[in-house]
Amino acid sequence: MVEKLTPHLQKQSTFMREPLQVGLKLAATLYFLATGNSYPSLQYSFWVEASTICKFIPEVCKALIAVYKDEVLRCPKTEEEWKKAAASLSSRWNYYNCLVAVDGKHIAMKKAPNAGSYYYNYKGFHSIVLKAVADATYKVLYVDVWAEGVVSDGGTWSNCSLYDAIEKNTAEVPQPEPLPNYDQPVPYNFVGDDAFTLRILMMKPFSQRSQVLRKCIYGYSLSRAQHIMENGFGILSQRFRCFLTTMHQHPNTINLITIYACVLHNLILIIYPNAISEVDREDPDTHDLITGG
Repeated sequence: MVEKLTPHLQKQSTFMREPLQVGLKLAATLYFLATGNSYPSLQYSFWVEASTICKFIPEVCKALIAVYKDEVLRCPKTEEEWKKAAASLSSRWNYYNCLVAVDGKHIAMKKAPNAGSYYYNYKGFHSIVLKAVADATYKVLYVDVWAEGVVSDGGTWSNCSLYDAIEKNTAEVPQPEPLPNYDQPVPYNFVGDDAFTLRILMMKPFSQRSQVLRKCIYGYSLSRAQHIMENGFGILSQRFRCFLTTMHQHPNTINLITIYACVLHNLILIIYPNAISEVDREDPDTHDLITGG
């Protein structure tokens, strides 16, 4: 990583001082993500002024996003890629014609200067909204950080570029195909929670609890697919514990840090595919849900 980031982060030496090493900047940024410690705390760990750390952390985030995002954070763009994602989800979680799971996460932050109630959410704190979709392996395929005032999960979804591509039929979503043991074609779809609007390409659970058997079975099946994104956010927060704190950075910097964390999350899954073995999974023989540790 240091090798790839050096062309983007290396500063020139001057007669006044030598620049900070790229490895030091990367280490401080990773340490901040992993712990959520404040900049004054980091300055004693790395012997770098907090004001300097404040400046180079956004630079490291931008550099890593520029180098790795196109490589590791890719949304399917062809029918074959979408079908591959759907096949992976159906084989793991027995829910068919589902492309990906969609969900949102509120990232708590300190009230921005002169923002008033602009970032104040319905949960009672200031935040920006991370909107993401994930496949069956908990890999993030698409991410959008809503840093222009907080609205509902459904509102952020309807304003993201992936939604626009789906509505304009430019996302190359596969044509409807029959489910197993069924002869009528059924549209491929995304799955989300109750905050999303029910549409042909967006499935959600029934709005009320029902004792009708077919509704219970459907809700259980859908939740098996939808929990992928829930688990993905849990893994992201436990791995990068800055998301368990109230972040004090500017909203634009939080935006960069969030995308940076999603890129690192995917990079870890690619390099260490067994890094998240202790998560919910299905027993291949009994088809029972085995909760992770």
